[in-house]
Amino acid sequence: MARLEIQGISQGFGEVDVLRDVTFDVESGEIACLLGPSGCGKTTLFHVISGLASPRAGRVLLDDEDITGRPGRLSYMLQKDLLLQHKRIIDNVSLPLVLRGVPVEEARSRAAELFGVFGLEGTERRWPSELSGGMRQRAALLRSYLFSQDFMLLDEPFSALDAFTKADMHTWFLDVVERMGTTALVVTHDIDEALTLADEVFVMRGNPQAGEPTGIVGSVRIECLRSERNAYALTEGFLENKRRLLSLLG
Repeated sequence: MARLEIQGISQGFGEVDVLRDVTFDVESGEIACLLGPSGCGKTTLFHVISGLASPRAGRVLLDDEDITGRPGRLSYMLQKDLLLQHKRIIDNVSLPLVLRGVPVEEARSRAAELFGVFGLEGTERRWPSELSGGMRQRAALLRSYLFSQDFMLLDEPFSALDAFTKADMHTWFLDVVERMGTTALVVTHDIDEALTLADEVFVMRGNPQAGEPTGIVGSVRIECLRSERNAYALTEGFLENKRRLLSLLG
């Protein structure tokens, strides 16, 4: 588990200011969600946090270590699973270990130990085209976990799934994060998803194309055990937090 601090991040492209003074913390062992409309700069912020881009101002700290502009320290899972079609699932999943110099057979063995935890039993020798959308996302999440076991960045990881599969994946994801003891930051534009997954939801608001850089305008803390999230969706507390988030979104 690791603690992430985002300190005064500002970023832009040319004359367009996209992010201005974005500041928030993700506590060790928690799931945080970044909630905001499409085009507000969520993915731009993820590029900065992951080290794929250097900000105009501000710092990214992981357990007090400055990782600003340093790629490879955090795992970063995009919206699409990006599984390699010419590799079997075991080789897709173990790829981060191989790239770090772990021998292929050892990497496969270490990855295979987690197939049961991630609900992938029996898929080791299958091709990506033989898996359902939900199973492909599980494989992509396991690959991300093996890249960095203490902190994962997930950019709308469930948005391409149908409603029933997404609900199952939410329950499964909460259980896996709890069991593996990792920390996660999830980008979403789905309020219900944010309330289901997060221990804390940070709201981003802005319109960079209209000259309004995006910032964090507030947050909502979810005081509900992860094991009770399905029932939580039917409570007045869920509706009240949803109203608060809608108000922050403006």
